[in-house]
Amino acid sequence: MKRFFLPTFIFLLISCGNNAQQKTVTKPEIANADPVEVPAENGYEKAYFASGCFWCVEAVYESIEGVKEAVSGYAGGHTKNPTYESSNTGKTGHAEAVEVIYNPEVVSFETLVEVYFGSQDPTQVNGQGPDIGSQYRSIIFYQNKEQKDIINKVKTEVAKDYEQPIAAEVLPFQKFWIAEDYHQNYEKNNPNNPYIQKVSIPRLNRFKEKFPEILKDNSH
Repeated sequence: MKRFFLPTFIFLLISCGNNAQQKTVTKPEIANADPVEVPAENGYEKAYFASGCFWCVEAVYESIEGVKEAVSGYAGGHTKNPTYESSNTGKTGHAEAVEVIYNPEVVSFETLVEVYFGSQDPTQVNGQGPDIGSQYRSIIFYQNKEQKDIINKVKTEVAKDYEQPIAAEVLPFQKFWIAEDYHQNYEKNNPNNPYIQKVSIPRLNRFKEKFPEILKDNSH
């Protein structure tokens, strides 16, 4: 769907079909695993989020002051070495995710979590916008109890603003698989792509309007 942007009426039809998929593909051994904590490097920590197309999510997080880089990849599944093609089958359990490399002295993990919930429709099940399927489901990963508590606190506050339940899964982080090179910085490198024009940029702009105080000065 990201490669060929569909006409508006098909776009709306498909984006309304997410209610057909209610059950998660996350295996119990993933959901109940002990979280893996990623060590800081040179003062930078890493956090992991999935909320639809990683092209969109990467662009959102890279616009935040204190974020050094956001890397597109896959997480939350039960197979090794996932690829774009294999994850799109929905059989790997992986979701398109981003690794956010950030300076905790500039931007807190809690702020990143607030951005996560505030830059998507957190009630949409197994998808985000026009992208439908378990590979686009919303997952927020924790590496320790402190992060889990922060996530659940923000999630509880966010839930007050919606009539429908929050769809995001809260999972222990296990491993992040970096996506193919052409997916990295996709929104910046392909500004005229129809999907970027119709989906990614509007989503980024909605986020920027909502969180102007945390944006980088040179945010595009």
